[in-house]
Amino acid sequence: MFKTTITAAVVVAAALGLSACDVKKTQEGNVTVPKYDVQKTQQGNVTLPKYDVTTPDVQVGSKEKTINVPNVDVHAEKKTIEVPTVGVKTAKEKEQEQASKQMGATGTTTK
Repeated sequence: MFKTTITAAVVVAAALGLSACDVKKTQEGNVTVPKYDVQKTQQGNVTLPKYDVTTPDVQVGSKEKTINVPNVDVHAEKKTIEVPTVGVKTAKEKEQEQASKQMGATGTTTK
């Protein structure tokens, strides 16, 4: 059961991580396909777009949590176990944090 919980936490973290990416196109793409009319009349040219991808920060850890667990005589008892924790900081949150750090480093403040 512990492995199932860990696996579920990792799957959730991966799903959040992929959905929290901030993708910015840094270069336009271009495709010129060759034209054929018995003879080739134009050379092909392909320029793929470039992207900068800012991934989120994900912290996976564990904390103690009290839950009900069945015992041998089918009565539930409370036990303290370690359960996984996941922290996700999106790309926008990271950018805001970096911007506030840069403003603090330069000594400027906004009103």
